[in-house]
Amino acid sequence: MYIVVVGGGKVGFHLTKALMNEGQEVLVIEKDPLKVSRITRILGATALQGDGAEVDTLEQAGLNRADVVAAVTGHDEDNLIICQVAKARFDVPRTVARINNPRNEFIFAKLGIDATVSATQVILAFIQQSIPKHPFVHLLTVQEEGIEFVELQLTDESPAAGCQAGEVALPPDTAIPLLIRSGRPIVVQADTVFEADDRLVAVTTSEQEKALRRSLLGAAA
Repeated sequence: MYIVVVGGGKVGFHLTKALMNEGQEVLVIEKDPLKVSRITRILGATALQGDGAEVDTLEQAGLNRADVVAAVTGHDEDNLIICQVAKARFDVPRTVARINNPRNEFIFAKLGIDATVSATQVILAFIQQSIPKHPFVHLLTVQEEGIEFVELQLTDESPAAGCQAGEVALPPDTAIPLLIRSGRPIVVQADTVFEADDRLVAVTTSEQEKALRRSLLGAAA
């Protein structure tokens, strides 16, 4: 697999190093000649100096044969342009963009970027998981399909507590494949009885998130 990483800062450097350790073919595009020199010195001939938002640079990088383009610069505007050009001009199958401002996540998804990564949202999810009985935690969002993986913490007041999984009226396009009880994972079957303090891992869509909250946690969730 040929992967082009645009942005040779700390994120781009460590991403490239990790991908190379997995045996992938990787090229980094970076404006700063000092960063290019450092990447080349440590990782080998894996860096190209240039502006990743310019078509000429992307052509030089061989984007026409790239399987994935990951735009991880510190500027959301640049990352959006890079991914759009990769899709529209070079027909790259998959684009991934780093998002520095979580408010831009919706825009990136609407404009066709395959996947986005927000450090803010990842950190928030970890903080939510550390809060006792936090009712709803986003685990992962698959942008191109609008699919969300979420974790819900049941309480004694939850309408789903004491019910079998098959008895719970879930919204459309939603499933609960797994729950965690006393630190142990349990595959959910139709006759699995939900209990207070269960952590349910659900798959849903952005449109059905509120309905899922109401179904499992109650109207106040």
